[in-house]
Amino acid sequence: MPTVNQKELVTFDVAPGEHRHWRLTFDGQVATLAMDVNEDYGLRPGYKLKLNSYDLGVDIELHDILQRIRFEHPEVACVVLTSARERMFCAGANIYMLGTSSHAWKVNFCKFTNETRNGMEDSSRHDDLKFLAALNGTTAGGGYELALACDEILLVDDRSSAVSLPEVPLLGVLPGTGGLTRVVDKRKVRRDRADMFCTNPDGVKGERAKEWGLVDDIAVPEKFPELVRTHAQALVNDSTRPAAAKGIKLTPLDRKLDDDTYHYKHVNVAFDRAARTATLTVRAPEGVQPQEPDAIHAAGDQWWPLAMARELDDAILMLRVNEPELGLLLLKTSGSAEAVLASDAVMLEHRNDWLVRETIGMLRRTLARLDVSSRSMYAIIEPGSCFAGVLFELALAADRSYMLAPPEEEGDASIPKIAVDEMNFGLLPAVNARGRLETRFSGNARCMAGAVEAKGKVLGPKEALELGLITLAPDDLDWEDEVRMAIEERAALSPDALTGMEASLRFPGAETTETKVFGRLSAWQNWVFIRPNSTGEQGALKLFGTGSKARFNWERV
Repeated sequence: MPTVNQKELVTFDVAPGEHRHWRLTFDGQVATLAMDVNEDYGLRPGYKLKLNSYDLGVDIELHDILQRIRFEHPEVACVVLTSARERMFCAGANIYMLGTSSHAWKVNFCKFTNETRNGMEDSSRHDDLKFLAALNGTTAGGGYELALACDEILLVDDRSSAVSLPEVPLLGVLPGTGGLTRVVDKRKVRRDRADMFCTNPDGVKGERAKEWGLVDDIAVPEKFPELVRTHAQALVNDSTRPAAAKGIKLTPLDRKLDDDTYHYKHVNVAFDRAARTATLTVRAPEGVQPQEPDAIHAAGDQWWPLAMARELDDAILMLRVNEPELGLLLLKTSGSAEAVLASDAVMLEHRNDWLVRETIGMLRRTLARLDVSSRSMYAIIEPGSCFAGVLFELALAADRSYMLAPPEEEGDASIPKIAVDEMNFGLLPAVNARGRLETRFSGNARCMAGAVEAKGKVLGPKEALELGLITLAPDDLDWEDEVRMAIEERAALSPDALTGMEASLRFPGAETTETKVFGRLSAWQNWVFIRPNSTGEQGALKLFGTGSKARFNWERV
């Protein structure tokens, strides 16, 4: 279970069998995940999780269970999300938790929640794992947003159960985990109807919910279980998931913590709190690596790409919540570039194997989490680095990349190298649905052709700079001062301004649902959460449940 120690350190792993808020059962290729929130086990003191409302701890468990379904139960083709409570699916995020939390906590909570929902859509889109929301009772706010992340939504027609997004009228905030965007972009609800829906705290029931496209189908209570079974089986029948696949165990991460480092087997994070930086280093695989599916399955969660992805994902989440003042991530790698490229070649050769496919999915989602983190990122490419293939994605995710260019007469071993391979050409798309290399060049055909030509080659600083694959290549005389000054200058800028700038620059071109959601979370929700109309002493969120009416500043700005 996620814990808060004396330093209020939050962790994102859950021990097997310690899920307090969800019940998971299996029936062939259908998994049923029933929400049953224990109101006495909030992640922090001061509120009860009544009416199947949730906090970060509930969402951490959901994320963990979905990971276990992906890797421990690959035969599952459809996950049915429902409630173990009668007449109540989910009341959404716990309002008292939101009302008493810091601004940073609220925003990070919204971001993690939305990433979990995005992950569901990612698994549906790429890996044919389908999701069915079986709303067996009242469904409000974040509860409906969880349903919106599913492929289909069913609602019981019992004359009282409704779907709603009541945040605007009740709390003076936005549906912060993608609700507004998914209603119009994904569900294609007409915007005038969406306007009525999002300003009505009572929501929409039964036939009207179906007519407006807020749900896909309805049924009276006695016929609802059969409706759920029929739709779940149809999703299974349309899925290509392997019914005979045998899963692997996800064992607890080997993570060691001290005052200024997170240590994992393949990932290390070192803090410099005075400089407000964190250096995140990812190590290449070492020793003999599996080459065939049987050996990969035998290695299980210790297979380097999967083990590294799990550790990197955990490190990103730990930094977000526990170290908010470390605003600049220095991304480094160490080890053999050839070993990384060889590992990529195995993944590419066996990408149709379910475990390889799921591992690529884990890498895709982890890198996407890095993309949308509200931290500046510099890639530091030095001798001994291995920014190649899948690990070059770290440099492509960075806001800038610095590559040391020592004199050639010092010998080849002193010259850092990079390399691109097939993994960098769209197999690991960012949240804008394009590869980071394509995003870097905004689709420029000439630049992309140069990158394609360089595929599989080991490139030094001069070639990397000419191809536009790095930002700067200072020589050894300027390296230390130039990198130091870049770090100091970045750390001196306004964190708020940087968050807005980075959210605007990282995903050029056409929008996707995900870029809209994260852009609005970084801007609109961030802004609304600090406005007195929502979180001031007379704000709607602060006064919810007290019987007092909010007092608004009526200026529209």
